[in-house]
Amino acid sequence: MAHAIKDLFPDAKLAIGPATEDGFYYDIDRDTPFTPEDLEKIEKRMKEIIKENNPFVKKDISKNEAIELFKKKGEDYKVELLEEIPDDTVSIYEEGGFVDLCRGPHLSDTGKVKAFKLLSIAGAYWRGDEKNKMLQRIYGTAFDNKDDLNTYLNFLEEVKKRDHRKLGKELDLFSLSDEIGPGLVLWHPNGAIIRKTIEDFWRNEHLKADYKILYTPHIAKLNLWQKSGHWDFYRENMYSPMEIDEIAYELKPMNCPFHIDVYKSSLRSYRDLPIRYAELGTVYRYERSGVLHGLLRVRGFTQDDAHIFCREDQIEDEILNILNFTLFILRTFGFDSYDIYLSTRPEKYVGTLEDWERATDALKQALEKKGLAYQIDVGEGVFYGPKIDIKIKDSLNRSWQCSTIQVDFNNPERFDITYRGSDGKEHRPIMIHRALMGSLERFFGILIEHYAGAFPLWLSPLQVSVLTIAERHDDYAKDVYKKLRESDVRAEIVLENEKIGYKIRQATMRKIPYLVIIGDKEIADNNITVRKRNGENIGPFTIEQFIDIIKDEINTRK
Repeated sequence: MAHAIKDLFPDAKLAIGPATEDGFYYDIDRDTPFTPEDLEKIEKRMKEIIKENNPFVKKDISKNEAIELFKKKGEDYKVELLEEIPDDTVSIYEEGGFVDLCRGPHLSDTGKVKAFKLLSIAGAYWRGDEKNKMLQRIYGTAFDNKDDLNTYLNFLEEVKKRDHRKLGKELDLFSLSDEIGPGLVLWHPNGAIIRKTIEDFWRNEHLKADYKILYTPHIAKLNLWQKSGHWDFYRENMYSPMEIDEIAYELKPMNCPFHIDVYKSSLRSYRDLPIRYAELGTVYRYERSGVLHGLLRVRGFTQDDAHIFCREDQIEDEILNILNFTLFILRTFGFDSYDIYLSTRPEKYVGTLEDWERATDALKQALEKKGLAYQIDVGEGVFYGPKIDIKIKDSLNRSWQCSTIQVDFNNPERFDITYRGSDGKEHRPIMIHRALMGSLERFFGILIEHYAGAFPLWLSPLQVSVLTIAERHDDYAKDVYKKLRESDVRAEIVLENEKIGYKIRQATMRKIPYLVIIGDKEIADNNITVRKRNGENIGPFTIEQFIDIIKDEINTRK
């Protein structure tokens, strides 16, 4: 691709072009923006290069020689990269007169490339730094054969249809506004009712599981975050402090120090433990504008957070309880497939090696006792302790990081929290951090794409739309609508003077699960005709029968 770009657009300068999990990209510096038509021209030239069957020839040369080579070619980005390479020797590859800096390895020749497609153009700052120049990134993919390529392209089309940003607008669920600020979500009524439903379910299940619900402030004194270690280890994701009464305050990036303070508000006995605090707590983290992405990467979000304070002999049971609770929550939302990772000590950490080993062993033993397969994710623990991450798979088999369980020996020490043991002495509790959905915003984005906006009945913002065929049917329809609302069914009534076909199409486009159609026959028989959003007609039912059916579906969260 780089060869084709240089042939067609000699003024273009090449930056970096790595392979990715599902394809490749190249960052290009060019004053004129690339267009879709340009991609077609590049593809055509790529095919010609493939037909030329040019061999890839590797050459090892000195770094200084390479710098001179790319300086002559005007490839400033290559020169910058070379100047930072510590090795005295580097490798370049050549094919058909085109030369590029690359570690390799490569195929033997260009003719080995079988099926490829250039996919899109996006902006990307050089080296991911907003202070640097914005480059143009061209994405592509390649496969062994056309059938595999077509399968992947069809998958990408399905991904586009399910894009939560597109569906969020079409279904009037949420918006993001430059006037409000990047990465800050506005929940519209349709999205807000789904959020309320999720929150009500979350709170009720936590109360059943013997958690205590908390609410905590959005800001705290800066010294709290210095004490917790966040200011030292997490500062790049925190906002600049604000001054109130000559004291520095900070927007909270986490909820944990608040929960610790609630724990410290009373004397605790070994008989009190475990204590489980849960909060739907809104936090704020700085994310670079280039990585913000709809609901999936935002700057203000609500964590379904919890912190458990327990004795060391209770850790394994608590982790087992959390695993059971997590899998129950995920399955309720339709996620039955997942991968589990055990993340170990990173390079930057706090606490003793002994504590880290004890915490890691506790997580490992709980996973093995539960019979869950897991992979070790070396060095990916958080700075205060190891963790279990559960990555769910959606209906397109894509992985999403949501649930996490983290054992923390550090914060109890930093905040000097204790409990009175059976021996009458003060002991240090263990703290377990956990989130089941991760953040409501991100989880909602995943749900939108998982269901392609066609939410199950219990989550749907509107569950039933009552549609009339003619004006003479309005009074009967109003009575049906009233009974639905009195039964706590989220319903609407559409009395506009439009043809019934149009009304059905509109309701179907809005992905409303059930349409109740009222005409002369329904009034004569004192019943209703029901149509599902997939076009299937069911019934007829009396309104009471229909309410029983959908209430059962709502209550069982099918």
